Amino acid sequence: MTVTRGDVERAAARIAGRVRRTPVVEGDPGVVLKLEGLQHSGSFKVRGAFNRVLAAGRLPGAGVIAASGGNHGVAVAHAARALGVRAEIFVPEICAPVKVARLRALGAAVTLTGSIFAEAYEASAKRAAETGALEIHAYDHPDVVAGQGTVGLELMEQAGGVDTVLVAVGGGGLVAGVTAALDGAAEVVAVEPERIPTLHRAMAMGEPVLVEVGGVAADALGASRIGRIAFDTVTAAGVRSVLVTDDAIVEAREELWRGHRVAAEHSGAAALAALRSGAYVPRPGERIAVVICGANTDPSTLG
Repeated sequence: MTVTRGDVERAAARIAGRVRRTPVVEGDPGVVLKLEGLQHSGSFKVRGAFNRVLAAGRLPGAGVIAASGGNHGVAVAHAARALGVRAEIFVPEICAPVKVARLRALGAAVTLTGSIFAEAYEASAKRAAETGALEIHAYDHPDVVAGQGTVGLELMEQAGGVDTVLVAVGGGGLVAGVTAALDGAAEVVAVEPERIPTLHRAMAMGEPVLVEVGGVAADALGASRIGRIAFDTVTAAGVRSVLVTDDAIVEAREELWRGHRVAAEHSGAAALAALRSGAYVPRPGERIAVVICGANTDPSTLG
């Protein structure tokens, strides 16, 4: 299953007025940063959450339910509160305390369970079957992927065209959505932590496979398997994957704060880490966009 540019355009119309048009700012010469950390809920995830809920139409009395490493849950809780419905969120025990606090502040019922996202997802699916709540998958649903793709539509309008877009990957909803939105207008490069190579490993094996989850970005990029929609969409488009180390992610996050006063969580800095570490080497004159995908971080950890 793949998602198309038409799906993304319909999502953009559906969520208009519900999400922010986040800014694009100049970084280094030839590099622009799309600041999705300034989105409602602190990440791009609110786009897919709103699109999934609005596309579903009439909701069950039990409201909505989701499993999340943190950012998706916060997005679903934000959308649910805005639409006046109940949200129940399952998160793994590695979820950052700042994200758990935000979930509760948004009025969501929160359950911490399991050590990784997959275990939280299993618990949420069981609960959904019991209550009848609408499940909002973190990345492997066409409405979620199409909603995330609206980042790409905005980016190309704002930046006036770029050659390459660097996108961090966990479960793959964002990279699939952006790939669909660009529809060949620019190259998409998937950036993954070495310790969570979901797409990279799937490409090597020819299908989504389980990977071990660990490292500094595990709370946000901690899917143990790339989504089927993401795999089909990005492989059909010829997207390539590069890997970055935890040290490179940490350094990129620090640079964003020191050099640009952009607060990012580790996942939010992963795409920039590809440039800074040499995992992705631009061609002479290439114009690059980097999606800074999340800012749900503890500000006391910024230097």
